[in-house]
Amino acid sequence: MNKTLRLIVAGTCVPLLLSLSGCTVELLDPKGQIGMQEKDLILIALGVMLLVVIPVIILTLFFAWKYRESNTSATYAPTWAHSNRIEIVIWAIPCLIVLGLAGLIWVSTHQLDPYRPIASKTPPLEVQVVALNWKWLFIYPEYGIATVNQLEIPVDRPVAFKLTAESIMNSFFIPQLGSQVYAMAGMQTQLHLIANHEGIYPGRSAAFSGPGFSDMHFDTITVSPQAFSAWVAQAQSSPVVLDDKTYAALAAPSIQTQPTVYGRVSPGLFLSVVNHYMPARSMAGMDDKDNDLFMSEASMCGPSKSSEDKN
Repeated sequence: MNKTLRLIVAGTCVPLLLSLSGCTVELLDPKGQIGMQEKDLILIALGVMLLVVIPVIILTLFFAWKYRESNTSATYAPTWAHSNRIEIVIWAIPCLIVLGLAGLIWVSTHQLDPYRPIASKTPPLEVQVVALNWKWLFIYPEYGIATVNQLEIPVDRPVAFKLTAESIMNSFFIPQLGSQVYAMAGMQTQLHLIANHEGIYPGRSAAFSGPGFSDMHFDTITVSPQAFSAWVAQAQSSPVVLDDKTYAALAAPSIQTQPTVYGRVSPGLFLSVVNHYMPARSMAGMDDKDNDLFMSEASMCGPSKSSEDKN
């Protein structure tokens, strides 16, 4: 019987382990400052919770063995009902753990706020992100270029993302760099990340958005500042232009869209996507300054972080 049971367990577990042999836990292999902090938070929270889980499992097995039916030397107390010492232990320890986790979460929530800029001597690179069906559009307003399903960024330089969606809500996520944030139509969200190692890191949509969801991924290519400058110059030489007409064709639902580079982008394209569902009369007569103010007020974020950043 024991031999048969071992064969069943081996036949079940071995194929499962083999199927997982090629998997990687990207969250535990961070390549940026934000990702490192989130990894530490995950491991600390896991360790604190194991302080409860492991003793409970050990004590459960110990009590089952000690008070087994064949152990006649074990204390038998059928009328036992209460112990102040046990009550103190089972209530005090969980309360202390909950308080510790609450303090940790309070601090880390503010430190890892996706709207909070990353402190750096290097000015951030602004990237405007539009979630399309089913592809990602990245606009570099500083350089007047754009890409589809390919994000190129310089190493050790903060990246300030501004995100929106053409229609269906999506979740923008680069696991090895850090936090995910939602992109929603008619709204602008923000995210600040930084890559501290050169490499290619997969990015994806982390929210189901329809039949093309499984192919809605992109490569985040992190290169040296010199290589990034060379890439920008090469991208600016591309004859492909992203204007309103080109964007309308790009916004049509498609699956497995190949990476594309646009050498020129119509000014204000990202803002027009965000305001696409706003009544025309509400946008009439608004200049760029008014648009920026409108975008700030329409953002999903709560109170402004500017006062915190100055501190």
